[in-house]
Parts: sequence; C-alpha cells; structure tokens
Amino acid sequence: MESSSSKPHAVLLASPGVGHVIPVLELGKRLVTLYNFQVTIFVVASQTSAAESKILQSAMSSKLCHVIEIPAPDISGLVDPDAAVVTIISVIMREIKPAFRSAISALKTTPTALIVDLFGTESLAIAEELQIPKYVYVGTNAWCVALFVYAPTLDKTVQGQYVVQNESFNIPGCRPLRPEDVVDPMLDRTNQQYFEYVHIGEEIPLSDGILVNTWEDLQPTALTALRDDKSLGRITKVPIYTVGPIIRRLGPAGSWNELFDWLDKQPSESVLYVSFGSGGTLTYEQITELAWGLELSQQRFIWVVRLPNETTGDGSFFTAGSGAGDDDLSSLLPDGFLSRTLDIGVVVPQWAPQIDILSHPSVGGFLSHCGWNSTLESITNGVPMIVWPLYSEQRMNATILTEELGVAIRSKVLPSKGVVGREEIKTMVRRILVDEEGYEIRAKVKELQRSAQKAWTRESGSSYSSLARLAKECGMMTKRNAND
Repeated sequence: MESSSSKPHAVLLASPGVGHVIPVLELGKRLVTLYNFQVTIFVVASQTSAAESKILQSAMSSKLCHVIEIPAPDISGLVDPDAAVVTIISVIMREIKPAFRSAISALKTTPTALIVDLFGTESLAIAEELQIPKYVYVGTNAWCVALFVYAPTLDKTVQGQYVVQNESFNIPGCRPLRPEDVVDPMLDRTNQQYFEYVHIGEEIPLSDGILVNTWEDLQPTALTALRDDKSLGRITKVPIYTVGPIIRRLGPAGSWNELFDWLDKQPSESVLYVSFGSGGTLTYEQITELAWGLELSQQRFIWVVRLPNETTGDGSFFTAGSGAGDDDLSSLLPDGFLSRTLDIGVVVPQWAPQIDILSHPSVGGFLSHCGWNSTLESITNGVPMIVWPLYSEQRMNATILTEELGVAIRSKVLPSKGVVGREEIKTMVRRILVDEEGYEIRAKVKELQRSAQKAWTRESGSSYSSLARLAKECGMMTKRNAND
C-alpha cells in the first residue's frame, strides 16, 4: 500500500446475497456523495445469482465506489450439503479472510476505516492489524441488533430449545421476544447456524461502533436500550450510529416498459405488489392458494412468481433472478388463472424492479416477506403492507410492523409454519386496498415516510448527522496518518 490520500478511505465488506450486498453498496455511495470519502467495496459474490450480478455490474459502471469481487471459496468439504444459509455465509466469510487481507494490502491508498456487514465480523481483526477504526454495519433493525448482542447471554441462561418455551424472552430495555418470533438460527440450538449466530453476537461489540439501518424516530426504545449503560449498553460498549433508511435508488425502466405502461393506466393506489424478496420461496400448495386469493379479491395486482420449494422458505437466496425454463408460469398456477385475471393482474417470473414499482402512484399495497430492505422500501414510498414472514429475522420484522408501528396486517397462520388459505388472503387484500382499515394504515405509513425523509435532511437529520459523526472520526484518522 502507498501513503494515504487527502480523503478518508473507507473499505467496506459485503457478504453474499442480494439483501446483504445492496445495503453495503448504498452506504458506500452515501459516504462518497455526502461526505467526500474514497470508498472501496469488497463483495464476496455468490456467482449464482443473476440479480446480484446485475446489481454489481451497475455499481461497477457508476464508478462512484471502487467495487472489487472476492471469489467465494469452495466450502463443500466444510459444511453439510443441506447446511442453512447462515451457516454457509458464515463459513464463506471466515474462509475469505486471508484473501481479503491480501486484497487490502494490494490497495494503492491506505484505508482509514473498515466497515463490515454482520457476517464479516471475523475480519475485524484485520483492522486491528492496520490500526484503523473498525465498524459493523447491520442492515436490519435495532430490535434485531439487540437480540444479536444479547444472544450470548440467552445462550447461557435459557435451558432447552427456545421455541418450546412458554414465556417470552426479556431483552433488557426492549419489547419481549415471543418464542414463535425468534430468528431462524435460534429455531434449533443443535444446528451449526445457531453457534454461528451466537458467535457473531459475541464479536459485534469488538468493533468501534455499530451502524444500524434505521432512524431515531422509528425505533427509539431499542436504540435507547443499546446505548444505555444500565441496559444493553453494558454489552455493546460502543457508539450506535443510525444511518437509515438506506435503500436502492430508482433505476431506468429498461426492459420493463410494458409493465410500467400497464401501471400508468391503473387508478391511484389500486394495485397490490406481491413479492417475497430475493430469497423467498413458497410451496406449490401455497402458490395455488395465493393465486386463488388474489383472484377472489377482485383487486389489481403485480405478482412476482418463482418456482416452488417444498422444504425451505429461502430457496432462492443464492440464485435470485436466475432460472431456466420457468418463464412459462401456467404450469405453476391454477388452470385458467392467467386468462381470468388478464385485465386486472400482471404475473412476472423470478424478478421485478421492486423500488420502481413501489414508488409508482398506482401501487397501494405490498404483500411482502418483510425482509428489512423491502420493509424500508415500502415505508419510504408510503405503501402499507401485508406481511408474510418466511425466514431469517422476518418474524420479528412482522411483529414490529403490525404491533408496534401499525403499518401492516398479517395472517392468522404463520406462513413459515403452515398454508395461508385463499379466503384469508382475499380478506387481507381487501382490508388493505378497499376497507376503511386500509386507509387508516396508509395514513400511518405516510407519517413514517415523512419521518424517514426528515432523518436524511442535510445538516439537521438524525441519520445524516449520525453518519457525519462517523465521517468526522475517519477524517481525523486521515489527518493523523498524513502527519505520521
């Protein structure tokens, strides 16, 4: 490495998966455009996801940040063939550490800060070697951060499996966590993903600060707990930087002109967008019930459909946007569905430009797996949700959205545990798009939309100011390096 430049130089590390890559790329862009940083982003790409590849190509062509791919190592001898997503990513990120260290050493300018995502905590030690500040960027909400850092304590104090407990788990200063809402790694304490999860919780406080993709007014209770020395602050012991909402920006319509021409012809806030994120999959039976529910609701919709998966709800995590021979959707849907709904619905295979759809004035609801990226995209566009949690921390997200924020409704049956029937789906769609309840929820989400905009107001916004404090710390490091 050569000597440092006049600008702070942040190195960011993103783990595989569209939902992990996007927040890191967007954080990098903000550091460049708002705080005059030089940013190098290392991405451990899955190399099996067409959507992820397109996102990376777009980021590389913009040249705002220097984006470098680190090839994912072969871990076939280190994990079981049916290993959980959390296990796979954790092992990959542990194994890339030597390659990451070498890649940083090959940079032309010395980094002044290292920012890793949740799965990159193993690489915090590299910042120690370079004697630069090190941060963990958590792309999800503050309640989930609280659970992460408190998980090692729960591991010692809770006996038996979490899911069979009769009472909620107390997280100091936060709302209690119901057994049925625990994150996927906590579903089975004998599975390797659980040990990986607890290990990450132990490593997060080893950083010099935690960046959270939320804002002060959205989650004041959990943020206060994370900062309070008498609560979770005694575990974190480092500053908490609220930097949200960080979401994708609108992109060009490209090959989607026909879809948006259809949207342009629909009445305001009349269309339900149905998508389960980059990784979400449904069983064949659930696809059938969802199709019937949408048809019976007699409401307009855009539905992103992908091949069914009978064993897991995150079946397309590493293959988002990819798929051969599945453009013909008729075999997946009830006989005659496409012809009967031709005038009111659009069915899209595999992938759609979600942020562009949610920002369209004709969209009035979002049936979503409620991953945090999708949640923020919905809130920032003022779109109420029907939440359909499938995996990861999505059950916690669903609880926040329905019970704490009041901007969503949910089914009586937990989608990750059973099949949601067509009649309930029909009722939920109409509750959001037609009934008075939907108008009340829409008013609440539009309040949050304004709150989110305020958080990024230059100079005075809470998230703008929070990231400015971090930028100032990195700038001071740059000056010290220049004087050495």
